[in-house]
Amino acid sequence: MATHLVQDLDGMARIVKKFGGTSVGDMDRIQNVARRVAKAVGEGHEVAVVVSAMAGVTNQLVGYCRTAATFHDAREYDTVVAAGEQITAGLLAITLQELGIPARSFLGWQIPIKTNNIHGAARIEEIDPATLEACFKEGRVAVVAGFQGIADDNRITTLGRGGSDTSAVALAAAVSADRCDIYTDVDGVYTTDPRIVPKARKLDKITYEEMLEMASLGAKVLQTRSVALAMKHGVRTQVLSSFEELPGTLVVGEEEIVEQEVVSGIAYSRGEAKVTIVGLEDTPGKVSGVFAPLAKNNINVDMIVQSASDDGTTTDVTFTVPEDDLKKTVQILEDNRDVLGFSDLVYTGDVVKISIVGVGMRSHAGVASTMFDTLSDKGINIQVISTSEIKVSVVIDAEYTELAVRALHSAYGLDRED
Repeated sequence: MATHLVQDLDGMARIVKKFGGTSVGDMDRIQNVARRVAKAVGEGHEVAVVVSAMAGVTNQLVGYCRTAATFHDAREYDTVVAAGEQITAGLLAITLQELGIPARSFLGWQIPIKTNNIHGAARIEEIDPATLEACFKEGRVAVVAGFQGIADDNRITTLGRGGSDTSAVALAAAVSADRCDIYTDVDGVYTTDPRIVPKARKLDKITYEEMLEMASLGAKVLQTRSVALAMKHGVRTQVLSSFEELPGTLVVGEEEIVEQEVVSGIAYSRGEAKVTIVGLEDTPGKVSGVFAPLAKNNINVDMIVQSASDDGTTTDVTFTVPEDDLKKTVQILEDNRDVLGFSDLVYTGDVVKISIVGVGMRSHAGVASTMFDTLSDKGINIQVISTSEIKVSVVIDAEYTELAVRALHSAYGLDRED
């Protein structure tokens, strides 16, 4: 395992390295980042670096905007919060120069990273690789401010929280990099949260699809949009620790993994809420009437279960939403009670979503039943179930989170020593 970095990049390679907020949290850490970059350059690699704002800086800048005006201009908000990455990029370029490494900083608009004009949550539309290609040709390290771009009206845009991961993968795709390294405060992707299961194992490789599911289900190692982008463009992405010299986890295409695990990981998400609409009239259009106003208010509904009454006149509909949206969801439904014609509304935020993920599930029967039997044996009641080709998710009472994760980790043989 410790040698796979050498095996994966034989000789000179083109690498985009991304360092998050904790990785550049102060000048000592920025100097540590510079040494890592200098080492890669010394090994003959072409290197571009994407940086986040120093830890805590973005929150501070957001706070300034909110103090200035409760309902502020989103375009000016982006101008303010993009400043954090600008500072880090400049400091890292200076530090690299001090180590004798030719480097210069770039803001998103200088590349340019072209986005749509949805300020605060912009999406990358196009990246011109010419600027970075020129840096590579000159033997210079390009230090790029992550999280930001420019819209067609020449206004600065930001990509939303976690957007620096997306910046890095998009740049790697644009210059056809051999790999995109994402440096974080963890040293890779584990079979589950090591804080809950001490026997959790770091995965050598994981597929894009598995990583996308785990990221969307609560594993906070990589930002979901960045994984989707990596999968779309085939960018081999590696998760590494900023603070330890250890091999990380490669996120790759399914064809690169010789033998698939049936289940690769157990994910959980605590920020869930469950809502049950009781006695909804069982007539065409009523269920649509439930979810249309929620969608209009940008509330993301996840798992849905419907059960009809014995006489077929009413139905109960249970679904999950982010816990932060529970109060808003309840208010919208109550406002529409007369139109929808339901008898009661039951809701709680005291639930958790537990998921098993693995591309090997496609070719193995009985994976879901193992999950259900394991939870039953532990006396854990399943409230909602959702499945996809490589995932099974259930909602349970939050108090059973750790017990469920540990039991499932063992049930699928993930506790074993390599």
